[in-house]
Amino acid sequence: MGRRLGGFFSGLGRGLLPLRCLVCEEPGTQGLDLCPDCRADLPWNRAACARCALPLPRAAPRCGRCAGLALPQASARAVFLHAAPVDQLHRRLKFHGELAASRLLGQLLAEALATAPRPQALVWLPLHRARLRQRGYDQALELARPLARALALPLLAGRLHRRRATAAQSELDAGARRRNVHGAFAVRPGPPLPAHIALFDDVMTTGATLQEAARALRLAGVERVDLWALARA
Repeated sequence: MGRRLGGFFSGLGRGLLPLRCLVCEEPGTQGLDLCPDCRADLPWNRAACARCALPLPRAAPRCGRCAGLALPQASARAVFLHAAPVDQLHRRLKFHGELAASRLLGQLLAEALATAPRPQALVWLPLHRARLRQRGYDQALELARPLARALALPLLAGRLHRRRATAAQSELDAGARRRNVHGAFAVRPGPPLPAHIALFDDVMTTGATLQEAARALRLAGVERVDLWALARA
């Protein structure tokens, strides 16, 4: 009861406090902690490859890298480029646990993905348990929660997991990234998974990690996996 009341009064407090832009601290607008000028500066990833979300001069069904490849995902959507001010908000969430940033980014994600093909459930790309213990929270989950709530999608917890820790992908080239995550994911036994799942991560770089997790979901019987991400590096 206390936890529910705490959540109620926390939500009430947010409703009574004035909106304040998390980027420049000017007044927020349109129900967001974001001012009109900073909203206009958001780096939307509108022209991209439909299979890997790679930014392109114009939107295309496949980029040159995806052509001819048998990919486990049906589509990929990265809402933003990993550039200012989204990269700053993401760092505040990832490294400082700033949940106000996750709330704002979740609202922007839901706005952009409301028109995407509708999955039956949302799954986030989980951290390995050792990294989760070290950080204390999973930034992808903190974004997936408000996104699932806003889109009224079930958020499937505990089924997809990392079987082993992997090296940081940022330190590796494209080939090494694929080898690094090969076989890193598995699906735990349980009820049949939905036929259509959206797999979410915070930042998509080459897509190797998301694709390996998508393969695990496909092997577990999922017919269609769409990749969703906050940003494309």
